[in-house]
Amino acid sequence: MPTSPDSPLTRQKVNLLTRELIQCGRDFHHRGWSLGTSSNYSVVLERDPLKLLMTGSGFDKGQLLPEQFVIVDEQAQLLSPGPLKPSAEALLHTELAKHGAGAVLHTHSVPATVLSEYFVRHGGLRITGYEMLKGLSGIQTHEAEAWIEIYPNTQDIASLAAEINQRLGDRSNPLRHGFLMAGHGLYTWGENIAAARRQVEVLEFLFEVVTQKRLLFGSF
Repeated sequence: MPTSPDSPLTRQKVNLLTRELIQCGRDFHHRGWSLGTSSNYSVVLERDPLKLLMTGSGFDKGQLLPEQFVIVDEQAQLLSPGPLKPSAEALLHTELAKHGAGAVLHTHSVPATVLSEYFVRHGGLRITGYEMLKGLSGIQTHEAEAWIEIYPNTQDIASLAAEINQRLGDRSNPLRHGFLMAGHGLYTWGENIAAARRQVEVLEFLFEVVTQKRLLFGSF
């Protein structure tokens, strides 16, 4: 397990969080949300200075091992040299963490991929009227509306991270619950791994409902 030489973190804490993320990977792989080497997960280890434990790039999330994780700083740079590297999208994780996220989970389900392509021209996906909405942070009734923003897929992650940073800092209408990348998948977060995992489960359920509704009724 990688550790920073000057980090006060205990190996016990790092190992515990690693096990939680490994379990997320196994579960999400089983559900078809993180197949192959897709997806990336992170959890905050320290706030000042910011340090994140993150899945290394290129590993099967259904068979993650403790040695396949890295620790990065607020610029998504490795804190310890080694053969592994963080995901190319690591800057998205660090931006979300800077705005309070304790854990960030990124999945690649079929419904999220299809819906993100279809609705990217509208800038997002509006979901309302479902009881499961109450599983999302801050929502108290099925009559509430969740707006999931969608961004075009890009290799310029630095520019996307800057845009996400701006949206998270919008006091009048901040980015909430999660966002989609077109033809790519879902990013969501929470105060800890359990909270982020709940957001994934709720949003993936809602994405599946929306796609099934389209198939059955011919409309969204």
